[in-house]
Amino acid sequence: MTTDAGRPVGDNQNSITVGNRGPIVFEDYLLFEKMAHFNRERVPERVVHAKGSAAHGTFTCTNPDMAKYTTAKVFEKGKKTPTFLRFSTVGGEKGSADSERDPRGFALKFYTEEGNWDLVGNNTPVFFIRDPLKFSDFIHTQKRDPETNLKSPKMMWDFWSLSPESLHQVTILFSDRGTPDGYRHMNGYGSHTFSLINAKNELFYVKYHFKTKQGIKNFTREEADHMKSVDMDHSQSDLFSAIEKGDFPKWTVQIQIMPEAEAETYHINPFDLTKIWPHADYPMIEIGELELNRNPKNYFAEVEQAAFDPKNVAPGMGFSPDKMLQGRLISYPDAHRYRIGVNYNLLPINEAKCPYSTYNRDGSMRYGENGGSGPNYEPNSFGGPTQDKKYLERPVTYNTATVGRYDHREHDGDYYTQPGNLFRLMTPDAQERLCGNIAAGLGQVETRIQDLQINHFYKCDPKYGEGVAKAIGRKIEEIVKKEELVGA
Repeated sequence: MTTDAGRPVGDNQNSITVGNRGPIVFEDYLLFEKMAHFNRERVPERVVHAKGSAAHGTFTCTNPDMAKYTTAKVFEKGKKTPTFLRFSTVGGEKGSADSERDPRGFALKFYTEEGNWDLVGNNTPVFFIRDPLKFSDFIHTQKRDPETNLKSPKMMWDFWSLSPESLHQVTILFSDRGTPDGYRHMNGYGSHTFSLINAKNELFYVKYHFKTKQGIKNFTREEADHMKSVDMDHSQSDLFSAIEKGDFPKWTVQIQIMPEAEAETYHINPFDLTKIWPHADYPMIEIGELELNRNPKNYFAEVEQAAFDPKNVAPGMGFSPDKMLQGRLISYPDAHRYRIGVNYNLLPINEAKCPYSTYNRDGSMRYGENGGSGPNYEPNSFGGPTQDKKYLERPVTYNTATVGRYDHREHDGDYYTQPGNLFRLMTPDAQERLCGNIAAGLGQVETRIQDLQINHFYKCDPKYGEGVAKAIGRKIEEIVKKEELVGA
């Protein structure tokens, strides 16, 4: 394997980071080459999250104590901030059914008085992978086989069986939560670990949760398949109709907070996107309410051209060494520049509602007066906008570490505890549906892939592995090593 220029690749599994838990570095040529090429594979439909629905709304902060964690004005008690929320399926094309088994995108744009804040997440708190170097590889398995142009269970399960860090998200995807009954009846999550900074310059890591006030509703596999034949746009029509008749959907907004110092010693890597923070250790804190109350007037102008950038945060907010987040900070704006042009931020749906001034000029489809006669460089002596050091990013100290491609599987091999806990939380009938949903696809692939994947499920919980084996007509004794059966 080589780069596009023929340079041999020594490690295609791990990004280059500052230490095991540190951020990704700019010298990771392989990551940026893979993501830049991946972002340009299709025109003009989104490569992922192609089919979406959206609405305008309002976020209202109700927590009087957020100043303990951040100076961001969006979190002042009583503050109402205009928002735009786009839901989507991930793997399907623009014309696919929106009741498919798939994660759902949950992308929020907050038009704050300090600039746009984009929180780009899913309806799950975790994801399949934890290193962005594997993102294009993973998504290729969810798309169409390059030979047959058909969706391929073989590609999916081959990749998952060789990537055990995916078990937590796989368990969610093939549970009832993998086929939500419309967008109004599911939770949303920021998923990544972000940060907040207060007036004392203290940093707190944060997870965002959006809990539906409409109640959770999911389809069974059979109901979802039936809905595809009845209404391929069920989620879109359900959302639009509810808002049109004044039945505005709402979500309770909650956060988890981890002080900066605790991240160094916490027994789970807090920046691992395949893991959750247990609520017993970091309880939920309610901070406000999100309401959707206005439908778009033109789908293309507002929904199709909407562009969300995880790099867009307000003062008092920041990022974390979450590797997947670090990759998205570069990849998302790059994808938008390719798909809708370098001036995508000037489109009305993406434009900040507060005053803004930059020295960026020209480019395709430039809007407005293009800076007029003002200077297009800085520093200048003609009164152009200047920097303000009070907005300087807070320095973050990392332990002295060697820059290299750290094997994320070597340093954190517990793939089984959290998906096992999730399985044990399910009712027996939900467990049975989970195993049946998995068997519908896994049963179509060759036995060597089945064996590897079922061994993973068995390590999560013996009943999990046994249930999947039974659902595809196999005996667990034929799959799991005898000593492991005895040990269980």
